[in-house]
Amino acid sequence: MSLIFAAPEAVAAPRPVKLVAFGDSLTAGYRLPAEAAFPAVLERMLRAKGRDVTVANAGVSGDTTTGGLDRLDWSVPDGTDGVILELGANDMLRGTDPAIPRRNLAAMLDTLKARHVPVLIAGMRAAPNLGPAYAASFDAIYPDLAKQSGAMLYPFFLDGIIGDPAQHLDDGLHPNVKGVETIAARMLPAVEHFLDSLPAH
Repeated sequence: MSLIFAAPEAVAAPRPVKLVAFGDSLTAGYRLPAEAAFPAVLERMLRAKGRDVTVANAGVSGDTTTGGLDRLDWSVPDGTDGVILELGANDMLRGTDPAIPRRNLAAMLDTLKARHVPVLIAGMRAAPNLGPAYAASFDAIYPDLAKQSGAMLYPFFLDGIIGDPAQHLDDGLHPNVKGVETIAARMLPAVEHFLDSLPAH
């Protein structure tokens, strides 16, 4: 009877699903301790739901889509199962022509698709002071690219904290510890849906 049981050392434990959160200061955790940054908080929430997932922090404060495109290959290592792509806010804050982040994000999506790395796009929206024409052009980037590339879309990364000073640092732009918790909790169902869509590994 004992022959039907594999020896414990012969059974390979499944490895965690490896996600990379690739973004700017909103991902990096600007002025926050490492454990309070979005990737760490999201990983904690996923593990609390029984998900064996690691979420690497590939956020760089101040990064634009141009900078992101330049560092994409070495920021997303081989063996990555999925990417959460959160870039474009700094392009918008600088008033960059929306055609530039659109082109850069499309190139990132093409590169990751060629590497067979699925993407969850975290959308951004333009600040109201940039005017309706700019907002219409910028805001359309994320749903358009998701549709074109087949990537999953979370419409607005900052959903749940905009306009709430209690969830921002004193600069009014970046989430504080509470704000990151809100962002991760709001995004959690979408990330779980994304995980469920990934190929078995």
